[in-house]
Amino acid sequence: MNKMTVKDIKDWQGKRVLVRCDFNVPMKDGVITDENRIIGALPTIKYLMEHGAKVILCSHMGKPHSILSDEVKLTKKDQKKIDALPEEEREAAKQAIIEKAKKDEPKKLTLEPVAKRLNELLVGKVTFAHDVVGPDAQAKVAACKEGECVLLENLRFHWEEEKKDLEFCKKLASYCDIYVNDAFGTAHRSHASTAAIVEYGLVKTAVCGFLIEKELTVMADALEHPVHPFVAILGGAKVADKLGVINNLLEKCDTLIIGGGMAYTFLKAKGGSVGTSLVDDEKIDYCKEMMQKAKDMGKELLLPIDTVITKDFPDPIDAPIETSVVPSTEIPADMMGLDIGPKTRELFADKIKSAKTVIWNGPMGVFENPILAAGTIAVAQALADAKGATTIVGGGDSAAACAQLGFADKVTHISTGGGASLELFEGKVLPGIACLNDKN
Repeated sequence: MNKMTVKDIKDWQGKRVLVRCDFNVPMKDGVITDENRIIGALPTIKYLMEHGAKVILCSHMGKPHSILSDEVKLTKKDQKKIDALPEEEREAAKQAIIEKAKKDEPKKLTLEPVAKRLNELLVGKVTFAHDVVGPDAQAKVAACKEGECVLLENLRFHWEEEKKDLEFCKKLASYCDIYVNDAFGTAHRSHASTAAIVEYGLVKTAVCGFLIEKELTVMADALEHPVHPFVAILGGAKVADKLGVINNLLEKCDTLIIGGGMAYTFLKAKGGSVGTSLVDDEKIDYCKEMMQKAKDMGKELLLPIDTVITKDFPDPIDAPIETSVVPSTEIPADMMGLDIGPKTRELFADKIKSAKTVIWNGPMGVFENPILAAGTIAVAQALADAKGATTIVGGGDSAAACAQLGFADKVTHISTGGGASLELFEGKVLPGIACLNDKN
């Protein structure tokens, strides 16, 4: 990695430092249910505080209703609800959504619970600002002393964050002498706080924190200098979401394993019967091209050989269902595949256990349903059992599976950013990384 880190700055004493973190943590009734992202940010925060910096933390939380500003449209979900109504009812329904959002969203998506937990972990040295660029934030940033920190309110309460608004960037930049990005989970987003304040030339010194440094060091090294055999595993729902990833990984790995909903498009491209399984018919030809590419390059592309099927998609998603197992290319016309079968689990696990480098992104089935989670669990177990291998989990449901099963300490690295890791696997340049200063 050729980007400067916090350790490349020799004098932090008295410096005002804006740190972009990822505190987008799950909460229920105002209580944090998973604080891993908070814990992951601590090494960088503590380092800066211990070296005398004045630390200003910023983060988003969820996706606040964009109607908090007239500059941004309703969410797609709400717009869909409105469009389904008779025309004469739409305006009233829209206003009702707006009023409810203005009342509920700031309460539901505030970062105040994060500030409270940080203050516990950092022994009373954290102050919470109830706005981002308003008078409360300005006053608390100005009052911040060396070795203390301020957490700003949810950045996405401002439409300007995602739109890279110049004036908003100027206000953020006014808080700092040095910018630190330690939010890998948003590094693929070109927003005000993730890239624009540097891209606009408003902050001259921009480095990464320990979390991003680890993400890049481990994953970039695995992709660029893998120890072979190199096995890549891709799951998830749609082929369209991973076009570039599939193509790029075929160039690098020895074996590419395809599972999840996206496997059925490949299976149909092979001429198999996939019933009512999820298929992206527009990507059939692409799948044929990738299978031919693998053959031409002497690479192995593994698809499921048996499939767990059911009549209907579970509703609710975790509802009990009746299942059976059939060969993956022989799914009855009125049935759908929702997980890899036992023979496939064994096939994939054997391939993983023989590898020296493994990367994984995406579940093997409908992981949210306990009856359909066996495939994802089997892959997670195989990674945990892959002795002597570098094993990397690319965030999202894959990371959740490892955490739930207690395998987090048995794999080399679990990424904090599913979307960011995917783009890294695809070979893309991440804006939140590209904007940082290069080492001399």
